[in-house]
Amino acid sequence: MKKEFKIISDLILKNSRVLDVGCGDGELMSFLFKNITQDIRGIEISKTNVQKCISKGLTVIEGNAENDLYQFPDASFDFVILGQTLQAFLSPEKVLDELLRVGKKAIVTIPNFGHWKVRLDLLFKGTMPVTASLPHHWHNTPNLHMCTIKDFFNFCDYKNIKFIKSLALNDEKLLNISKGNLSKRNLFSNIGIFLIEK
Repeated sequence: MKKEFKIISDLILKNSRVLDVGCGDGELMSFLFKNITQDIRGIEISKTNVQKCISKGLTVIEGNAENDLYQFPDASFDFVILGQTLQAFLSPEKVLDELLRVGKKAIVTIPNFGHWKVRLDLLFKGTMPVTASLPHHWHNTPNLHMCTIKDFFNFCDYKNIKFIKSLALNDEKLLNISKGNLSKRNLFSNIGIFLIEK
């Protein structure tokens, strides 16, 4: 299991009502179903992944989060999860607004384009970086809006979104993010993990 999934599961209260947006093949959903809550649903754009989830006994609908979250009533979930897909949307701001409408709280994880290895690739190679958390090349990447931990932190401040927890994952090391250490976390962390609410 990915370290990121364990961190996400630690942020969710037992028996909460959860929606996993862009749930992929259901790996995180399966873990949460077995360990945290059985009241979990998913939405996924890939028909193949939806079928994989259903074959695992998970409740998943096929849909695009950018257009289909409107069907859920306000505050219909305790937690909404968006794992490493915010940067792939045409309108990430719209998606965040919808997450925080549908869920009382949202857990958003992002690959950090501000990590030092990414910066070095751009500086010395002059090419778009390929790393463990950013495994695609420029021509086949789903990422439309490159985002750093610092970008996301500042964006939430601008939108008056409250941080309940702000965490940075640097390989296997989990660290807290604050305004005082933001630049350092942005430089040395692969992934940002945020528990937020309106």
